[in-house]
Amino acid sequence: MNKRIAILGSTGSIGTQTLDVIAHHPDQFTVEALAGGRNVELLAEQIRRFKPKLASVATRELADQLSALIPAGTRILFGEEGLLETAAGTDADFVVTAVVGNQGLEPTIAAIEAGKTIGLANKEPLVSAGHLVTEAANRKGVRLLPIDSEHSAIFQCLNGERREEVRKITITASGGSFRDRTRAELEGVTVEQALNHPNWSMGAKITIDSATMVNKGLEVIEAHWLFDLPYDQIGVILHPESIIHSYVEFKDSSIIAQLGNPDMRVPIQYALSYPNRLLSSAKSLDLAEIATLNFRPMDFDRFPCLRMAYESGRTGGTAPTVFNAANEQAVAKFLQGEIPFLRIETIIEECLQRHSVMSSPQIGDILEADRWARETASLLG
Repeated sequence: MNKRIAILGSTGSIGTQTLDVIAHHPDQFTVEALAGGRNVELLAEQIRRFKPKLASVATRELADQLSALIPAGTRILFGEEGLLETAAGTDADFVVTAVVGNQGLEPTIAAIEAGKTIGLANKEPLVSAGHLVTEAANRKGVRLLPIDSEHSAIFQCLNGERREEVRKITITASGGSFRDRTRAELEGVTVEQALNHPNWSMGAKITIDSATMVNKGLEVIEAHWLFDLPYDQIGVILHPESIIHSYVEFKDSSIIAQLGNPDMRVPIQYALSYPNRLLSSAKSLDLAEIATLNFRPMDFDRFPCLRMAYESGRTGGTAPTVFNAANEQAVAKFLQGEIPFLRIETIIEECLQRHSVMSSPQIGDILEADRWARETASLLG
């Protein structure tokens, strides 16, 4: 029987690649619902091709535009209600959460409460509300299947293994678009330079997060919740080729690593088809052709955002929410040309210093901390 899929963020980088995987396996997957934000033209094209029963956009005006572009048969919703309905109100078995930022928090929890299997590409629900998301998933017996290449790698390495036998997991980092530049050389870098990622095809925000190492910091916090490991057992190493996606060391000093060419369709397909594996159109890895793999220890002075992520994760409560929200606001300002690249990290640091952390926050507390951090970051300039 086909798995019925709902996608939150279908017009973004992960969403479009998820639909590419689905298109290659029409006998395995059916698209039940799509939430596409503001890109009405692309969403209309997706609706015409995949014929979902439900689609959602950001506003009523966009919903009216979308209705004029598609044939009858797909119900159109908008706003927060539309996102929640896409996540939890359809017959989908599997929900891919690929929206950017904390707007994915409530829909993710709603999908879990509705008993859907979750394909997690949106880091923020676990970063901001890991205690709530994992509690709900455990209570409802819902699987959280990682779509991030690094977490997918760790998930695969841990298959059939006992967690108490894990000594350490190590997440690899490409280093982003500025990995070989000194701090001094980062002073005048442009938005265009920052968006030129050497290995991966990703959206603008995550590409900037890769350059600052915020992305890796969010992955560390996410790994803490996904794999129930303390921060002392989660490491990061620079690996410019992005061939080893992550690895696990066990207490007998054995290491299991997951390798592959950088192609997000592979971890997306693994999550969608789990526990099975399907034929993939991705290029096979030829290690003889690669010939050399390089590694460097992580420099926390060079990448202070990663240090702040570890500190926020260990502090817990609303600290990771503030780290994430301040970064989102700072990255938006950088992409709009309002601040220099290095100002991103100092805005995050200043927000963390000003914030009074609340422990064991509920959703309302998290959303308020998120709002406070965005407002504070926007005023820092």
